[in-house]
Amino acid sequence: MRIRPASTVTSALVGASLGALAVLSSLGLTTPAALAAEDTAVRASHAPVVIGHRGLPSEAPENTLASIDRASKMGVRWVENDVQRTKDGALIVMHDTTLERTTDAKQRYPRRAPWKISDFTLAEIEKLDAGSWFDRRFTGERVPTLDRYLRRADHNRQKLLLEMKAPELYPGIERQIVDGLRRAGWLDQRHVQGALVVQSFNATSLKTLHHLRPDLKEGFLGAPKATELRSYAAFVDQINPSYEKVTPAWVRAVHALKGPHGRRLEISAWTVDDGDRAVALARLGVDGIISNSAHDIADALDEDSDDPSFLSDSDSSDQDTDVQTGTDLFGSALPSLRKAP
Repeated sequence: MRIRPASTVTSALVGASLGALAVLSSLGLTTPAALAAEDTAVRASHAPVVIGHRGLPSEAPENTLASIDRASKMGVRWVENDVQRTKDGALIVMHDTTLERTTDAKQRYPRRAPWKISDFTLAEIEKLDAGSWFDRRFTGERVPTLDRYLRRADHNRQKLLLEMKAPELYPGIERQIVDGLRRAGWLDQRHVQGALVVQSFNATSLKTLHHLRPDLKEGFLGAPKATELRSYAAFVDQINPSYEKVTPAWVRAVHALKGPHGRRLEISAWTVDDGDRAVALARLGVDGIISNSAHDIADALDEDSDDPSFLSDSDSSDQDTDVQTGTDLFGSALPSLRKAP
């Protein structure tokens, strides 16, 4: 994601708006309209972070090292993946709970339908071709282990939205993921505070992970009703819905709450591959946009930068930073909590 510094004009507008509102507030004259203007001014200080869904699957086979390498070359700073477990307990990166769609498992192991990941050992999975289904240029691409994936993302200086995929199928996977993150060096302060979010559709699994590592930033995949949001805020920092569920009122309800680290809940909408839709979501105030073509979505947001509610162009920065606070928009520095062993 190419987040850029705000223009002088945008910064001045935001500063002037907030300054005027502060004076009004001190005089007891703040109105609902003024509060709404303040909310708009705050949102104007940043654009959403764009996250590569399974890497860059519009250009390379999803959830492979080739996919995140391609994302890196296209300037995509945040990538998303899916983690599952093999029969012999290894953690691998794959979206489907079966091997058939994105590997040659059906051809290599024809008598082992339905080709569930949990029915195969790591050694068996490592023999599979995970690239030729996408394009013969990727023939021989392998299913990555979580460890290899983490080390490649680090090499690429990428940040990770890690999904615990179907954790109900893999009892104890939360602790195993924590152990895997630790071995790969992803539980240090730099990663935990600015380069890692763990998400899942399974709230119970997220609660377990929060108990194990309360310092980790977590996201719930779904769109709970506004009346249910407070219960999620006890253990997650993000509510990440399908873009179809995002409405102005729902965004306000999410942003009105603080998560377990004392910061406003964030929203990352998925899966957005249309530029106009991405711009509309940005205008609603979402914090992140997950896309199969993250580079194109970033370009769409860039093209809309002439509007004062978006960031202006600058070639001097390629950092995901909030121009007002200097903190990472999607991985804001979190208060230090008890570090679990």
